[in-house]
Amino acid sequence: MMEKEEKGHPATYEEVQKIHPLYFNIVKKRYWWFALSLLVIIPGIISLFMHGLNLGIDFKGGTMIEMTFKKPVTQSAVTDTLQSVGLKGEVQLSNGNASVLIRTDALQPDQRNNLMTALQKKVGDYDKTTLQEDEVGPAMGQELTRNAFWSLLIAMGLMIAYISFRFQFVFAISGIIALLHDVLVVLGLFSIFQWQIDAPFVAAVLTIFGYSINDTVVIFDRIRENETRMRRGDSYEDMVDKSVWQTMRRSVNTVVTVLIALFSVFILGGESTKIFSLAMLIGVFSGAYSSIFNASQILVEIKTHMKKPPRKGGKPARA
Repeated sequence: MMEKEEKGHPATYEEVQKIHPLYFNIVKKRYWWFALSLLVIIPGIISLFMHGLNLGIDFKGGTMIEMTFKKPVTQSAVTDTLQSVGLKGEVQLSNGNASVLIRTDALQPDQRNNLMTALQKKVGDYDKTTLQEDEVGPAMGQELTRNAFWSLLIAMGLMIAYISFRFQFVFAISGIIALLHDVLVVLGLFSIFQWQIDAPFVAAVLTIFGYSINDTVVIFDRIRENETRMRRGDSYEDMVDKSVWQTMRRSVNTVVTVLIALFSVFILGGESTKIFSLAMLIGVFSGAYSSIFNASQILVEIKTHMKKPPRKGGKPARA
């Protein structure tokens, strides 16, 4: 098929259908895909309003303790020690697993003393001269949330401008709606299951935003290419369906490769990377779904409603 296209003879819709043994008409079933998305998004939105998000200390404030042990330690040993004194928190290791950064809820003096005693007894001796303790206020979390919000708005604005310039404005609107779908899926699931979010979660959402639009643009590029080859009487729906299937293998191969890497990080990366990798796993999967099953289908819906009604004695305008 590629050789035929390179010689200036694009593959026909029928040829594309025959190449894919699992072929089915994606575009004509678009309302099923929209319904499936709503089935995930609506409970998430309800949960966001009712329960909100489980904010970590990066957002609501807490205590940060940075300490250096005299020998390498394990993350599980520090985490178990936190739990033994009734505390929960995030533990990050560095400097050959000798330096430890602990983030937990704001500690009272007796809680702090119990924790330091337990760390000395169960984990090992630490250098008291380099011990650092800081209180993180909720104002920092408010600034982080505000900056993330503005980052998303600026990213959306630049994406709309770029896609409108490269394609058409309707392509940009379709792509942005699909991106918002991915963000809502991630936020909704984190709200429903009350997984704690922190600063890396914000980084994950911004990364998802950029990753998802990449696959969507690839599909849009094929749609634009095939649209210029349409003849009078050709179906716009069939052309979009053909375009989606022509990029299907690339989309599936890319997302499977990324998901394997992210799953490995989630399983083997330790507690400090769990939230980031979990958010990325959900977002990348949702992004692949929205690129294939939502973005181009939204484009079809917009183009269909943009068609002007036929004038008396005339022919309907093509989108």
